[in-house]
Amino acid sequence: MSGSTSRRSYGVKGAPYGFLLPATILFALFFALPIGYAVWLSFRKVRVSGLGLGSGARKEVWAGFENYTGAFRDSELLHGALRVLGYGCIVVPVMLGLALLFALMLDSEKVRLAPFTRLAIFLPYAIPGVVAALLWGFLYLPDVSPFYFVLDKLGLPQPDLLDGGPLYLALSNIAVWGGTGFNMIVIYTSLRSIPAEVHEAAKLDGATPLQVALRIKIPMVAPSLVLTFFFSIIATLQVFNEPTTLKPLTNSVNTTWSPLMKVYQDAFGRNDIYSAAAEATLIAVVTLLLSFGFLRAANRRNKQEATG
Repeated sequence: MSGSTSRRSYGVKGAPYGFLLPATILFALFFALPIGYAVWLSFRKVRVSGLGLGSGARKEVWAGFENYTGAFRDSELLHGALRVLGYGCIVVPVMLGLALLFALMLDSEKVRLAPFTRLAIFLPYAIPGVVAALLWGFLYLPDVSPFYFVLDKLGLPQPDLLDGGPLYLALSNIAVWGGTGFNMIVIYTSLRSIPAEVHEAAKLDGATPLQVALRIKIPMVAPSLVLTFFFSIIATLQVFNEPTTLKPLTNSVNTTWSPLMKVYQDAFGRNDIYSAAAEATLIAVVTLLLSFGFLRAANRRNKQEATG
């Protein structure tokens, strides 16, 4: 009797691990293992003997930090990082500002057709990034864009959005159009969780809707703003779809416009998977450090506000 009881107790205690096992296996096979393999490749290189012909002429050997020093010295990777920095300075504040504005508007008591409006704002997020970039790319082309046709009929100037400085605005517009809906839903959900008593107390004190938004709603949804900012930073550092899709439409986007495009070009264009692995590892480390630093700063600020 005691043996069956112990086995039943052991089965109950081990049940959570059984439920976690499929997810753990998938995580190890499709996430942890590829990352480990990429890190291992980043410390390897190919040594060519003689003319590189025949069996054994090309041999994979240990390279140490050679690939990493080459990545740090690569001007194309640095220029790509600077371009992404400028791109992020446009995307992140505009996208989060619009998401917060739309969420506050939908949370207002006077809003009409709220379900339809939420769906309309969120719908662009459901469109794949490549499809969205293609749609906007053709809208940017002067020969096929209806906007350029209207500008031409009105006699107004027709800016080239796929060349020079306006290219950053064109790429940023695609990201803002596609990502605002998701961030808006996160912030709006947080706004709906604010107790109704808080709104009623503010009304009794004579607060205007603008004062309620600035002094009550925005401070109370600060954790959601931190979360959306965190996700936006990661997405910005990993920009790939938009410039890659627009590349055939303009000469202003080269094959190394962003760091991830540089990794792709080295791996599949130059067939140098070892340098690409080192660059990908560096991008992952930079993303991790920025994310960790931002979260620590946000947590430190929250603790200071709580104790102050």
